[in-house]
Amino acid sequence: MSETGAYGRQLASRFNVEEVPTIVSRAIRKANLAVTEIHSEADRRELSKPVPYEDAFLITLLMRDFPNHQCWEDDRPAAARNLAAGDIIFYDLKRQPYVLTDGPHHSVHFYLPRPVLDQVADDAEALRIGDLAYRAGAPVSDETMKHMILAMRHAFSRPEQIGRLFVDQMALAMATHVAENYGGLRPECRPIRGGLAPWQERRAKELLSSGIGGSLSISELARECSLSQRHFCRAFRHSTGLSPHAWLQKNRIEKAKSLLCLKGSTLTEIALACGFADQSHFTRVFTQLAGVSPGAWRRAACSSVTWPPP
Repeated sequence: MSETGAYGRQLASRFNVEEVPTIVSRAIRKANLAVTEIHSEADRRELSKPVPYEDAFLITLLMRDFPNHQCWEDDRPAAARNLAAGDIIFYDLKRQPYVLTDGPHHSVHFYLPRPVLDQVADDAEALRIGDLAYRAGAPVSDETMKHMILAMRHAFSRPEQIGRLFVDQMALAMATHVAENYGGLRPECRPIRGGLAPWQERRAKELLSSGIGGSLSISELARECSLSQRHFCRAFRHSTGLSPHAWLQKNRIEKAKSLLCLKGSTLTEIALACGFADQSHFTRVFTQLAGVSPGAWRRAACSSVTWPPP
């Protein structure tokens, strides 16, 4: 799918940068969510090109200090500020923002189009959001958003180990966080009536347990259960106590445990059979969930020794 918004190559061209890592979520069928990293070591002073008009926002995490940050919206300058690594900056693309870069710069941008905010509000049975509350060029201290963007950025270095479920859930969580904290989203307060119906839970687990589980998106799972994405995620957690991604990882580890005691099976073979990208990915997830490495678990569980020890 070609890029039609301010992310990936379209965003990079605004800063005269050619190749940029980008991860895209299509959790909402009406629009893409995306995270793009812009990194340039060019020691030059220049204005970025204005981002073409669209009803969307960029939420930017600075990865290095940005002294004397100057930006313009609707050709009106905002007050210059000294920004620090870790600061969050909001840009409204309806106002065609551009910035003055003065030397090397490094930032990660979360692309959030209006249809996504509308879908978040609709799923929450809340009023739709107008403009976000922010001041042009002013930094925001938001540790939650910072760490969510960094978690998405992690996928750049290991894309084969990050499934669509994780990407979609994180992107929707980021959009919901923005809607609630900067858009005034106030979901209607209704008690959760219950989780998935038995047939919905069975269908969701069947899909997650199948060989295509790792490539499924939240929207596909929700559609199979005839639910909105937000309702599906909430109901799935209510029924299982886990998010779909966490349930999938737990299911893979349980399958791996049953295979570890088979003689002649290597860790690499087990990793691939259970849907992991490679042995290192399998080892890391197994150790996180089981508390020990696959090799240590195999030696203990497949012998007369009881694990864990009393």
